[in-house]
Amino acid sequence: MLTSKTEFIVRYAETDQMGIVHHSVYPVWFEAGRTEFIKIAGMSYSEIEERGLLLPLISLQCIYKGFSKYEDKIIVETFIKDIAAVRIIFGYEVSKNGDGKVITEGETSHAWTNKNLKPVNLKKAEPGLYELFIGLM
Repeated sequence: MLTSKTEFIVRYAETDQMGIVHHSVYPVWFEAGRTEFIKIAGMSYSEIEERGLLLPLISLQCIYKGFSKYEDKIIVETFIKDIAAVRIIFGYEVSKNGDGKVITEGETSHAWTNKNLKPVNLKKAEPGLYELFIGLM
C-alpha cells in the first residue's frame, strides 16, 4: 500500500487562543496530503482535471486523539482506504515531532465526476487511471 508523508511546521495563524492548532486546519492539511499522494502516485491533480475529471468532497471525518501547537513539526500520512468505480476514500494519520504517535485520524470521501459534476464511472471512462489507483491499495 502506497502512503505519502507530507510535512508541515505549525504556523501561529493555525492556532487558537489556547495555542493549539484549530480544528479547521486539519482538513486543509488533509487536502495537501491528498495532493501529494496523487503526485507520488504518478500524476498531478491538475492532470486528472485535464482529463475532465473532478473529485468533489462527499464527506469528511476527523477524530482528534491529541493536539499540536505552534512550531510543532506535523506529518500527515495519506493513503487510499477504499476505491470503487464512482468514488474514492482517502485515509489520513497526523503525528507530530516525528514521534509517530497519531494525534488525529481522518478520512475524506470523494466522487469521481465530470466538469459538470455528473458522476463518472472511472472504471469505464479511464480504466488505466482506475487500475493505477487500485494498485496503490
